[in-house]
Amino acid sequence: MSEILASLEVELGERSYPIHIGQRLLDDGALIRPFIPSAQVMIVTNDVVAPLYLERLERALEGLQVESVVLPDGEQYKNLETLNRIFDALLEKRFDRGCTLVALGGGVVGDMTGFAAACYQRGVHFIQVPTTLLSQVDSSVGGKTGVNHPLGKNMIGAFYQPRAVIIDIDTLDTLPDRELSAGLAEVIKYGLIDDPEFFAWLEENMEALRRREPAALAHAIERSCADKAAIVAEDEREAGKRALLNLGHTFGHAVETGMGYGEWLHGEAVGAGMCMAARLSQRLGWMPAEEVARVERLVAAAGLPIQPPPLGADRFEALMAVDKKVQGGQLRLVLLRGIGAAVVTGDFSRQALRELLEEEAGA
Repeated sequence: MSEILASLEVELGERSYPIHIGQRLLDDGALIRPFIPSAQVMIVTNDVVAPLYLERLERALEGLQVESVVLPDGEQYKNLETLNRIFDALLEKRFDRGCTLVALGGGVVGDMTGFAAACYQRGVHFIQVPTTLLSQVDSSVGGKTGVNHPLGKNMIGAFYQPRAVIIDIDTLDTLPDRELSAGLAEVIKYGLIDDPEFFAWLEENMEALRRREPAALAHAIERSCADKAAIVAEDEREAGKRALLNLGHTFGHAVETGMGYGEWLHGEAVGAGMCMAARLSQRLGWMPAEEVARVERLVAAAGLPIQPPPLGADRFEALMAVDKKVQGGQLRLVLLRGIGAAVVTGDFSRQALRELLEEEAGA
């Protein structure tokens, strides 16, 4: 029997949708079917997740016209060429405007499935069934979809909301340790942005999370989703506050692009990026050294790097300039006034940033 441990709502008026968190939800057709308005269902997954969970989800949706497309796994495949494989499958099976796409996998699968749903016949339904911690706490919630370009990460995409997010924490049992740590980076992010109580809880419970204790995981996922849902409800299209969710990401995206997609996991790059943001904030006199040390300790305790790779300051700076938060040619960063006090700003010393990059990424 399935067990729902927590439910919450992303409040977006007529486009509001629920997030259900629990155990054995993947097998619960009665939970998933109300969000599928017609018989046509296309499950999009990858070659790692498919052998583990595709058959279970197909069984839960028995009686519907269920088809599937299995993509190669990895950030390096999050591109327009791979996206076309979803469109090929939809067109070959003659799926119509009433169809539903179901994203079964991590952030790459979710982002590409959502973008395909936004584009196919100018918009069809989709459901997120995230199977990694990173996708459960971040990418599956909020409607950001898209693909990467060789010159920049997530630069091609759309805001497009799912009909529901179904989070089965049992899928984390098969997640490699490295991927679990990568997801914890996004969990830590919520505490740093505006939830210092959650940050302190994470300091006390990081070992339990890495041991995959269900109660700890359920709490961390629920709190993360609630924090993100509140921000998305206030600023769906990142005109203001939602940009705070990019804490560590401008540094992190530079690492991912500079190293080659897939060399560093997204969460690993964000972990190092958050530490860089904290250290830059300290250089600016905004954050005390003891709080920066707390950030570094927690990121390290999650099994994540706290320093970037040696890309070189010039290369790093050039990669940061290709970022969605650049406005009017001006780079804007998410920095910290303290734990739980993030700000989006273009008003910072470029010299301080340059010195940080030279010291940490190499001259």
